[in-house]
Amino acid sequence: MRILKIKEQYNLTRREWERGKMDYKLFVENMVSLLQERMGDDYEVRATEVIKNNDIRLTGVVMMREADQVCPTIYLEEPYRIYCAGADLQEVAERIVALHEEQIQGIHLDMSFFQDYEYVKDRIFHKLINYEKNRTLLDDVPHIRWNDLALVFYYGIEEQRLGRASILIHNNHMDMWGQSADMLYQVAQHNMKQNMPELFMPMQKMIEDMLGIGPCMDESVKLYVLSNRDKLFGASAMLYSESLGMLAEQLQSDLLILPSSVHEVLVLPDNAGKRYEGYMRMVEEVNMTQVEPEEILSCHLYRYSREKAEIEEIIV
Repeated sequence: MRILKIKEQYNLTRREWERGKMDYKLFVENMVSLLQERMGDDYEVRATEVIKNNDIRLTGVVMMREADQVCPTIYLEEPYRIYCAGADLQEVAERIVALHEEQIQGIHLDMSFFQDYEYVKDRIFHKLINYEKNRTLLDDVPHIRWNDLALVFYYGIEEQRLGRASILIHNNHMDMWGQSADMLYQVAQHNMKQNMPELFMPMQKMIEDMLGIGPCMDESVKLYVLSNRDKLFGASAMLYSESLGMLAEQLQSDLLILPSSVHEVLVLPDNAGKRYEGYMRMVEEVNMTQVEPEEILSCHLYRYSREKAEIEEIIV
């Protein structure tokens, strides 16, 4: 019994020593090797770096057979946290395999359709991202500069089992289709209006709907939310919103626009008396404390000019 206890203590100590020595890079290498052994020769297992919005870089692992056209990417940051919390490598590997099998089950997509522009054009949409934070990404994707932001394009996959899956459109896709960024913009604008119409409502109404409660704010507070019907990448609704112009006329005022995230913006009358610094500090604080890093849109403010009927960046 004493020998068994010593052996258990040695194994635990050994695992803790390995955990202390194994940094993230070494963890990824070992995990790829374990997964390759677990999946067998029919699969190619490899690590890949994925650049997300705002240059957030994640490490993923893909396990793909030769006949597969699509496969899920399993990000390794969370498995590494599980490993550091006490799980051994084999246990973490089994969790990754289980997640892979769950995500791949029943998904059989023939991606050959993506070569046909006529087939895909009705599902091309756009979203706004931060220009400076995405310089690396923008080198490889068609985009249109809009104030301190960039408008990029994506294909929305119509597949319920994939949820809100999308394919970011890259330069090679645009070249394959023989299209330009301006042409993609025209198509995306039409599709956004048809399939993702703007959603514009008072902030208190949105909160009440989300919580299922009665009035919770002073209705005299003129604060509105602008997004799209799906509340997905809804900040780009600024580019086709009709409600902004209608509200500006109703209030006889320019409108101040605060970026909340890539999914929505907040709108209020521009009666700040040119004291925009306070609003900018508020946006910066919310971005730092409340918004996921890859969902941050901007720390800048915008104004809908009632006279010009257009949105402009406020330079403070």
